[in-house]
Amino acid sequence: MARRIYKLIAAALLAVPALAATPQAVQSRPPVAMQDARDLEIQNRVAALVAQGRGRIGVAAMDLDNGGQILVNGDMPFPMASTAKIAVACTMLDKVEQGLMRLDQPLPMMLPVAQPLSSRSAEAPLRAGQMLTAQGLMELSITRSNNEATDGLIKAVGGIQAVNAWLTSKGIVGQRLDHTMATLVRDDGRVNPATTITTRTSSTPRAMLALLAAIDRGNALSPQSRAVLLDTMTRTSTGRNRIRAGLPEGTLFAHKTGTLAGVTDDVGIVRLPDGRHLALVIFVTGPEGHTVHAGLIAQIARTIYDGYSMPAASGMQEIVRRR
Repeated sequence: MARRIYKLIAAALLAVPALAATPQAVQSRPPVAMQDARDLEIQNRVAALVAQGRGRIGVAAMDLDNGGQILVNGDMPFPMASTAKIAVACTMLDKVEQGLMRLDQPLPMMLPVAQPLSSRSAEAPLRAGQMLTAQGLMELSITRSNNEATDGLIKAVGGIQAVNAWLTSKGIVGQRLDHTMATLVRDDGRVNPATTITTRTSSTPRAMLALLAAIDRGNALSPQSRAVLLDTMTRTSTGRNRIRAGLPEGTLFAHKTGTLAGVTDDVGIVRLPDGRHLALVIFVTGPEGHTVHAGLIAQIARTIYDGYSMPAASGMQEIVRRR
């Protein structure tokens, strides 16, 4: 496995990812969040789809080049599940930019240690496992959603608090990590996410949208780190029946999925036919099961993709400008 990962890393470093090909002047321009008549029409269509679900569903999307956006339950916290791994990867890459870590630095995967039910600690205990490079751990964490690799990164960057500090430093409000992946998996199912709102290891759709926008626009990471992260996210192998299933074949898509009991998430950045970038966040909770959730996610994604693929009419006036 390690040899295959090293080959993937070498290929990633030699290639400039297509999603990173936007000119730097555009990358560094902060998106202007506004809604016009087209945004409101797309938002209403999405809200009608959301109404079909039996649990809590949150959706956010933004045209990162032109500034239009939609929000459905945009400020409601949802379980992040493995979409939290984006912030973990960003924190590691930021440490690399500061010279505190190296991409080729060997680090251990962190494996869960079994505990009897009668003596469970608040956090699941971990032990060191196989050694990989920091970028190798990120490769597994993002593309395969490997929890042991993610926990290796969390430990290496200084723990959960370091990830939250990075989010705060970038102005991301409404997203936080409170658990290692081992603890998140161990405690899965203790709370019904469709009926119970908790802020622990959660994100609002608006906060996740802000994180994706900051990554894409170049405000969160250096161009080199951004390229590495987005290239890795384009090779995500999980969730093929979620947002990707709603996109036309061949559409470039950098994303991360999340899955827990009653939770089906998918978030990422889509390249539209004319080269614009569209950030998509879809959090679904409910009793229907992951297959039904995935079908709903694909429908929502296609509705948003089709709506933003066409340029806005020249006569449209701004209706709402959001902070």
